[in-house]
Amino acid sequence: MRLGAVILTMGNRPEELRALLESVAKQDGEAIEVVVVGNGAPLPALPEGVRTVELPENLGIPGGRNVGIEAFGPSGSEVDALLFLDDDGLLPNTDTAELVREAFTRDPKLGIISFRIADPDTGETQRRHVPRLRAADPLRSSRVTTFLGGANAVRTRVLAEVGGLPDEFFYAHEETDLAWRTLNAGWMIDYRADMVLHHPTTAPSRHAVYHRMVARNRVWLARRNLPALLVPVYLGVWLLLTLARRPSMPALRAWLGGFKEGWTTPAGPRRPMRWRTVWRLTRLGRPPVI
Repeated sequence: MRLGAVILTMGNRPEELRALLESVAKQDGEAIEVVVVGNGAPLPALPEGVRTVELPENLGIPGGRNVGIEAFGPSGSEVDALLFLDDDGLLPNTDTAELVREAFTRDPKLGIISFRIADPDTGETQRRHVPRLRAADPLRSSRVTTFLGGANAVRTRVLAEVGGLPDEFFYAHEETDLAWRTLNAGWMIDYRADMVLHHPTTAPSRHAVYHRMVARNRVWLARRNLPALLVPVYLGVWLLLTLARRPSMPALRAWLGGFKEGWTTPAGPRRPMRWRTVWRLTRLGRPPVI
């Protein structure tokens, strides 16, 4: 199985990027083809053989990763699966690529693998990095309904069948949009605790646009993918959860502004999932109302 890797960078972490590339090069088995996408930023000097794309402007996370996919041909067709890795991450084990090949080969309906993200100093995996509701044990692998954006592997047949990430999201929830379309097409998603990406512990709210993007894209996600009956239920639950968490007033204003924006701006193509997929998500432990 041929593997490629897409790494998105803003050009501001050259040492971390170099270390990540070294960890990819050290993977067991056939060499992984790598493309590094400079998302609106010039790229630093990179090792020979690494493909590069420098974008004149920041297209956002999904837009930049989609450019990286196409660098391997239409829908990444030059390879069988693509690894998507954060530029400040690191693969600490040399067998991760072989585990990916083995997993995809063994299970022909497996479409996406979500890696476990662990802090390089403490080994801790943040609860938000376990893509399921029952997240108390990050060392337990399982079927899941979404995946982590900067630590995953996607079979390129999935991208050819359901399309790439939603460019217009820019940041937040683009993985769940792809995950729902993937599951609706009959593929499965696994969280694998033994496939590890080291990444420093961070808070998502460090991004200035976090609260607005999270709320806007949550509405877009529902409008694009859910049966009409579930759209108000899903968004009502998230509104109540957000209020229950008692965010600061500036954060709440940004969130409510994004929530309104999600309703008043185009969400992109609407392809509601089948009720069979709703039941499938429910059986996997995450009904699409939360």
